[in-house]
Amino acid sequence: MTAAAVNDPVVVAPVVVALATAILALVVRSNGRLTKAVSLVGGVGYTLATAAVFTRVVVGASGPLPYYLSNWPAPYGITLVADGLSASMLGLSGVVTLPALVFAVVSVSPQGQRLSFHPLYHFMIAGVAGAFLTGDVFNLFVWFEVMLMASYVLVVFRSGPDETRAALSYVVLNLLGSAVMLVAIGGLYATTGTLNMAAMADRLANPAVYDVAVAPTLGLASLLLSVFALKAGLVPFHFWVPAAYDAAPAPVTAVLAGVVKKVGIYAVIRLFFTVFAAAEYAGGSALGFVGPLLLVAAIASTLYGGVAAVGREKLSEVLAFSSIAQIGFVVVPLGVAATAPGLPVPASAPGETLAAFGIAAALVYAFNHTLAKSLLFLVVGTLQDTVGSVEFDQLGGLARRAPVLAAAFLLGGLSLIGVPPLLGFFGKLLVFRVGVVAGAAGSGVAATLAWVGLAATVVGAVFTIAYVTRSWNAVFWGEPSTRVETALPKRWQTGGREPATAAAADGGQAVGARGLAVEAVVVATLVVALVGFGVGAEFVLDAAATAGEAATDTAGYVDAVLPPEGGVEGVPAESSGGEH
Repeated sequence: MTAAAVNDPVVVAPVVVALATAILALVVRSNGRLTKAVSLVGGVGYTLATAAVFTRVVVGASGPLPYYLSNWPAPYGITLVADGLSASMLGLSGVVTLPALVFAVVSVSPQGQRLSFHPLYHFMIAGVAGAFLTGDVFNLFVWFEVMLMASYVLVVFRSGPDETRAALSYVVLNLLGSAVMLVAIGGLYATTGTLNMAAMADRLANPAVYDVAVAPTLGLASLLLSVFALKAGLVPFHFWVPAAYDAAPAPVTAVLAGVVKKVGIYAVIRLFFTVFAAAEYAGGSALGFVGPLLLVAAIASTLYGGVAAVGREKLSEVLAFSSIAQIGFVVVPLGVAATAPGLPVPASAPGETLAAFGIAAALVYAFNHTLAKSLLFLVVGTLQDTVGSVEFDQLGGLARRAPVLAAAFLLGGLSLIGVPPLLGFFGKLLVFRVGVVAGAAGSGVAATLAWVGLAATVVGAVFTIAYVTRSWNAVFWGEPSTRVETALPKRWQTGGREPATAAAADGGQAVGARGLAVEAVVVATLVVALVGFGVGAEFVLDAAATAGEAATDTAGYVDAVLPPEGGVEGVPAESSGGEH
């Protein structure tokens, strides 16, 4: 490891920018204009910082980059690590957080922006970045809490009775999950003697050398799996999702669905495919015990979310339940891959093993979900600000009066369905292909589970077609409803006071023609990104393949993070102390 590969400032840039922006926005919050300016500049800075990490690690193929805080090398000090997986997830977050922030500047009430919105938003993003970059399990818990504590307030931000009930459920469930996570972390430290991920993987790969008991470690890992499933909103830990998504302001929901949920997915991949996969138990990889659990949760999420979304009568609720189903699509290839992680795959597949292939498929579909679902939730927010309602019985005919929104919703919905050349087509194709490859090349229970997972995703795809089509027909097709006629007597012109009053009463603000124009531009920007990444899908596929290989290269991760004997070049050799 060279000195250039250690403590590169680009690694910590996303966390530093987000934290600095949050603190500065808190300091100047009495000045509304200055607060917005600081927040927007910080949002741009965060996106640029994530792009720099992605370019350095994924495009530049640098390999894992460790950053030792205060020059204390792993496993003794706090370590941040940027590898192909974490850099790809950071890039995913940077694509959505800035458009959502611009949308929030015109859609969140001026009083809310002055009081706390911008500091909370950036603290949430700092938690996301820290979780993606941290190199030890305890600090994963810390960054989870930074992210969640900010999101608790943002969910209840509009302060109505519905928002309060949703936030209460969200807070209670996640606090219980955090308590379980802390217990599991304490147990892992007791069984492995370390919380550094690289050191833990090394000790699990050599249990006799370090006197590590593998069986209790896997039991504690199962507790962590339940916590990550809760954070990701997988069935049966999904109860908080619909109410929280419906209660939060649209730009917050876009980030919750598009980015925050993916932190739970990232934690599953990082800990189980990079760390715990190093352990062998009962003659096979420890992943074999996790795979069926993941797959059952993913299948249940795909089917339950799809059925529930079809029956909703409010567009925001359709999208909320859809998020449960779509996360199921993301996790199905992970569950299939975990059942037979070492299975070889065709040369045309991204990755050399089924584990790497499954992770790549999951990440491509996760990126599609991030773009499409964030776009759709911002369309919902624009409709709320324009018409004052997203109830199906209040809407209709919006394609004639708001063609930009109609086109945006249509493209977002088609991407969820998986229509080429949108990114969703490639993501869904990879998800299906993982099941086919594992079912055809595998044997026994693993092959059976792969075919069951494939069947579930096909059924889930049918449900996706059903609820997207129903939503389109109810909201955008046909003749304009009375409410739409009142709000939009002409294309993109607000008319009458009722819709603006309704929007403000629901926690928004009468944004006016200028604000609606900004919202439309943000929506159009995400449409361009969705189409652009679909047309240039090869770039996304290559990045996902790099992330999949990085996540499954446990030896490479350990070698990059843990210093060799004699210390790391560029870090003082005398740095030593107790592990944490």
